[in-house]
Amino acid sequence: MLERKHDTFTYLDYTDRPEEESPLLVMLHGYGSNEKDLISLAPDLDNRLRIISVRAPLPLGDDMFGWFPIEFTPYGITVDREAAGRALIQLTGFLRELVATYRPPGGKVFLMGFSQGAVMNYLTAFNAPELLHGVIALSGQLPDTRPEECVMPLGLESLPFLVVHGLYDDVLPIAKGRDAGQWLKENISDVTYREYPMAHQINDDTIDLVAAWLKEHINNSIF
Repeated sequence: MLERKHDTFTYLDYTDRPEEESPLLVMLHGYGSNEKDLISLAPDLDNRLRIISVRAPLPLGDDMFGWFPIEFTPYGITVDREAAGRALIQLTGFLRELVATYRPPGGKVFLMGFSQGAVMNYLTAFNAPELLHGVIALSGQLPDTRPEECVMPLGLESLPFLVVHGLYDDVLPIAKGRDAGQWLKENISDVTYREYPMAHQINDDTIDLVAAWLKEHINNSIF
């Protein structure tokens, strides 16, 4: 595993096949975490993957980063939408550069995010679905603004989604996951939604599901 620097992002690069053009999985951590978090799952996932774990651009403290500022209030979490939009522009540009650098089969990436990273997943899918083979959203929530059925971005309807949420999540309650699952099932053709008896976390059942889902969609992708 190598740490690499980019103009905007620092990221970890994990692969068992450094000389091959491999399917690319990009990991986006949650608010207050860093690129070393989700990459710990890499050995449990399909060894055909090249895995890129990205450090979010907003420093929050020692080894703590976020994608955009949020504030916890008695009425819920508030979001700096302008900052989220800037982060989206940075991320989509970075994804295009990753595709040009690593040349994954099919010229797209799988995107996996936890919590705020999952929100970035949704934003990317809603604005640039052509970059993605599939989306894994763990313990996240849909953005406030969603595509209207009459103006769905080209390619979004057929983009595969895996959504997992904890029944006892006290950061983003289970209603957030259910809302995402319902909207996606009404608008997207390939959606897997699961709930597990866990808090705001990733448990062993989630890891097993993610591994199986990725394997299936790598095998089914037309590269």
